[in-house]
Amino acid sequence: MTAHLNNYPKLHNAAWPGLVGKGPDSEPPILLDKMIEMTAAASVDGVKFDGMDLFLFDPHVSIDIDDDGIKKLAEKFQKANLSIGSVVAPVWPPTGGGAAMGSETDRKNFVASVRKACAIGEKLRRHGARPYGIVRIDSASSPHDWYADPAGNQKKIAETWRQAADVAEGYGERLAAEGEICWGGMHSWKRMIELLELTDRPATVGFQADMAHTLLYTMGYNAPEDALLPEGYDWKDQAKLDEALKKLTSALRPWTIDFHVAQNNGTVFGSGSHDKTGRHCQATDPTGKLDIPKHAGFWLKNDAGVPMKRLRHICWDGCMFPNEVMMKPQTWNDILGAMVKVRDLHGWKE
Repeated sequence: MTAHLNNYPKLHNAAWPGLVGKGPDSEPPILLDKMIEMTAAASVDGVKFDGMDLFLFDPHVSIDIDDDGIKKLAEKFQKANLSIGSVVAPVWPPTGGGAAMGSETDRKNFVASVRKACAIGEKLRRHGARPYGIVRIDSASSPHDWYADPAGNQKKIAETWRQAADVAEGYGERLAAEGEICWGGMHSWKRMIELLELTDRPATVGFQADMAHTLLYTMGYNAPEDALLPEGYDWKDQAKLDEALKKLTSALRPWTIDFHVAQNNGTVFGSGSHDKTGRHCQATDPTGKLDIPKHAGFWLKNDAGVPMKRLRHICWDGCMFPNEVMMKPQTWNDILGAMVKVRDLHGWKE
């Protein structure tokens, strides 16, 4: 058995692949209890997942869950020897939220959704089930709508995020905006930085990096003017990819407070009601364009090669896989194996 000396950052699976891209117009969701069961069963060289990150969305966890339900949720994870980490606030209009650059009502609904998520996160901490993690947000707005008034919409999103930051601080929470090409104002790395700077709440509002999504930042999907790789780029030229990723990570790393390990084959994909975004591949997918252990280090270590210890846990993100794939134990062992390699190379011991 291989010795794995590092025990930080903690290794989490995500619950939301059981929900994202599922539903009436796709496959049935995989319920939370089954996601917990499969996560807890995974094992590589005696190493287990330390926890899971949650989507506060039915049928997993209702954003309107009551105190008794929160207590039972905490106990469910504690019984499985899994911590709860970051939680996703359902800030989108169909779930009761609203566009961060929308009408006054939309923006109030956005902040209200963040308030509910922060309250749940804070109570899970008080129950001892959530030792770390953030509340994940986005702009709940499309790039198409954003382009109607780029400057004005950036200002609106930033103002909404500042209001959400006021709420988060009241609960002792931080907010992380996940950079995906499907969210207006966040659809390129330059616009993402601009939005974080406009929000100007670095202690409370930061960036959630997902390797599958940020790869598309380098390619300029939805924002060709900000591409870091040339049109027609030859994926065999690893040096050029490394150069692009180093520029990207150096710019966004100072804002990064949450991190998703993932794989991408350089294409976009959507299923169910989810817009097209970075196509998550399985950890062992031969078409994946990322060297997962190496490229994760671009995010997890600073330019001097020192681990960013503010990232107390990292999470695997792989959405919109067929249920047949997700129900196989080997899928989760392969994912955990990739996570262990990342921690072996870029983690630390406490």
